[in-house]
Amino acid sequence: MATSSIAQTPEPPYFAVIFTSQRTDGERGYNTVADRMVELAAQQPGFLGVESVRGADGFGITVSYWRSLDDISAWRNHSEHIVAQDTGKRVWYADYQLRICEVQRSKSNGRNA
Repeated sequence: MATSSIAQTPEPPYFAVIFTSQRTDGERGYNTVADRMVELAAQQPGFLGVESVRGADGFGITVSYWRSLDDISAWRNHSEHIVAQDTGKRVWYADYQLRICEVQRSKSNGRNA
């Protein structure tokens, strides 16, 4: 997954899904599916943006931003996303944690607005 810019989100409130993971060894199709998930998520109602980083040790954090909890639920239950989630649990992730938060405040230096 190659998202290298800061997501441009609207004024709060909105929601953040924080996915923290430790990858297993080997690529095994991960990058192709991760790129597809970002592409597909961007087409979903309520999607606001995504930020993602992964270290050389396989530790990564992806934060996706959504307008509502219902939008997050619809994405979680998208058929192609379900397949990717299952493969992640079985193949790609040694460990992971998913957190959902409501963003109540946001501040920027305004340089990229």
